[in-house]
Amino acid sequence: MLRIEDLQLAAALAQAPSLSAAARALNVTPPALSMRLRKLEATLGLALAVRTARRLSLTAEGERFAREAAELLGRLEALPQSFQRDDRQLTGTLRIAAPFGYGRQRIAPMLARFSRLHPGLRLQLDLRETPWPDRHDSDVVIHIGTVRDSSWVARTLAFNERWLCASPDYLRRHGTPREPRELLAHACISIRENEEDVTLWHFHRPGGDAARSRKARESVRIVPAFTTNDGTVAREWAEQGLGLVLRSEWDAAEAVARGALVRVLAEWRLDSAPVLALVPTRRGRTARVQALLAFLEDSMGKPALSARGRAPAAPAPPSARKARAR
Repeated sequence: MLRIEDLQLAAALAQAPSLSAAARALNVTPPALSMRLRKLEATLGLALAVRTARRLSLTAEGERFAREAAELLGRLEALPQSFQRDDRQLTGTLRIAAPFGYGRQRIAPMLARFSRLHPGLRLQLDLRETPWPDRHDSDVVIHIGTVRDSSWVARTLAFNERWLCASPDYLRRHGTPREPRELLAHACISIRENEEDVTLWHFHRPGGDAARSRKARESVRIVPAFTTNDGTVAREWAEQGLGLVLRSEWDAAEAVARGALVRVLAEWRLDSAPVLALVPTRRGRTARVQALLAFLEDSMGKPALSARGRAPAAPAPPSARKARAR
């Protein structure tokens, strides 16, 4: 018969890069954990993991077992809260994942304020390059951009346009492009994200007489003069006059406000990248998750919208591809 310790073992293995790391998470020795793993595999009659000298990886069966184990543990942890009154103090651990830049600049300060409202909570913020919830080790994932098909529920926290920007110095030296195709004659800064085609920029004009009288959509294949996988580096390069950069409004707005950057082709729009909160399911959602979602929505001052497996309504149509963590 399976025990809670078996579920905790599987969940720890899914989150840890090695047997030693999983042992530390469970506060046991690696030999003891290895023995427990062998007993669990014998009970199930399945190989759950493949071990090497430096790494441990789960088999397909192990990944499924770990996923269902984490779900069961979450439901067990949430069970007492489901019987508590709303005025009871929130307790337990709340795990949040977010992109590096946005998480550091926006989410971390909000969590600090949230913790003062709920001192009984333990908060864990995991900053990742791409915080997609594929390992099921987070209660809430902050995601920027449209989402691929998923059983996770997407909740819009804020709409987030993408702006094309350059420094005043660059524009003085090289001129200001008036149409998207003129970008081919300019130095452009590209941000390498996941495996996406980041050098094809899609522009469209908002509706109205101007859109009807002139070309309403245009795509440009840029040849990057500079490429990086860090959005902050790309923006700082643009501020230093190295070229034009395509950045999310949340990151570029402050630089535009202080005059370090200027919006270019502002009458054109690019694919938007809404700020989303992703949660595993509507059923069994804990009071602490509900409280965090309400706090984030209030802090960002945007109406929430829920959807399952697709991007919520936003200025740009949803895409089937995996979103970029801008």
